[in-house]
Amino acid sequence: MVLKVIRNIRIGIKTLMLHKLRSLLTTLGVVFGVSSVIAMLAVGEGASREALERIRKLGSNIIILSSEKPMEDDAATRETSLMSIYGLLYDDELRIKESIPYVIRTVPVRTMRKEARLGQRSMELRVMGTTPDWFDLVKRPLLAGRLLNIQDMERLAPVCVLTERGARRLLATQNTIGEYIRIGSDSFEVVGILEGDDGTGGTQRLDRDGDVYIPMNTALQRFGERILQRATGALELELVELHQIIVEVESTEKVEIVAEAIHAMLQRFHPREDYRIEVPLALLRQAEETRRTFNIVLGSIAGISLLVGGIGIMNIMLASVTERTREIGIRRAIGAKQRQIIGQFLIETVVLSSLGGLIGLGIGALIPWIITQAAGMPTYITPYSLVLAVGISVSIGVIFGLYPAVRAARLDPITALRHE
Repeated sequence: MVLKVIRNIRIGIKTLMLHKLRSLLTTLGVVFGVSSVIAMLAVGEGASREALERIRKLGSNIIILSSEKPMEDDAATRETSLMSIYGLLYDDELRIKESIPYVIRTVPVRTMRKEARLGQRSMELRVMGTTPDWFDLVKRPLLAGRLLNIQDMERLAPVCVLTERGARRLLATQNTIGEYIRIGSDSFEVVGILEGDDGTGGTQRLDRDGDVYIPMNTALQRFGERILQRATGALELELVELHQIIVEVESTEKVEIVAEAIHAMLQRFHPREDYRIEVPLALLRQAEETRRTFNIVLGSIAGISLLVGGIGIMNIMLASVTERTREIGIRRAIGAKQRQIIGQFLIETVVLSSLGGLIGLGIGALIPWIITQAAGMPTYITPYSLVLAVGISVSIGVIFGLYPAVRAARLDPITALRHE
């Protein structure tokens, strides 16, 4: 049985080689279809994985609370200089920590924009007043020095941890650890440097590449609770106790329950909705669902190319049946059965589509690499996309070759022998 199949494959290949150019042109539709399926799924998978990784960096068991200025306050401050009082409170953090179940810890954050200076070098940084727990929840590799610790908090120490971008800009010609920089009108000792980041995380990022971290108690002592800024020609004084509260939950299963409890608690103590709640776990699930939909759409679009290639194969095989009518009649006359005729033509179509599929695999793997090298876009070729593309190409050979094969097998031998 195996020897017979091998013999039929050899006969099929030999027949196809009699018309090399026609066979090559026939496989092009499958080649383009397979390569487009692999390339489009690789681009979509790469983009999706990058987005999912950004969300995962936040952690699937945390909840992010952010102060958000109400819209009515925006309208009021455009007309006159007013103090805007809004956002999260120290009491909110205390209530969450003490009254909400399944909460492991909370991390308070105060942020402000300040100019940092060292000698003639300066740049604007986002100052993050926080606690040492921040670095456990928002992980970044430490390049040099150390992180903030409890002793810094207790001593109100004027120390800071820079990100790599700030260190390169301010400390380019100086020592790194132990150097003093001015932030606003105060002097801070650089005790650590964190690895840089591409900064493309969007609104879901908690940290940025232009951040500098100082102890929360030091931030309150040196900069106070009021932030004075000029917006649209008017001086605006903002009073925000906490800009963010990061809540760590004991397990991912409890995250959504805790988020609902926090929302209910904040509603009781905030007449206006001057806060925002983000749940990375929910964002992760939404992104995964979007990825599945995106891949289905891309695969469907690329599948149209395979369909066109299959129609091309059917067209050529129908023409081949017409050309080989006399050959079919002779084979039937000397005893060939219908299933043997069907098998011969199916083998030829499967060889055509499989050859196109293999060439398409090579091109489909090359295109994502070129895209990554030329445009810097992340791409990822999944094993299932390779199996899917090859499986579809072989299936196309069977499906679109079946009708021409059956038509050839049903030819009347006597009529076929008379065919010129």
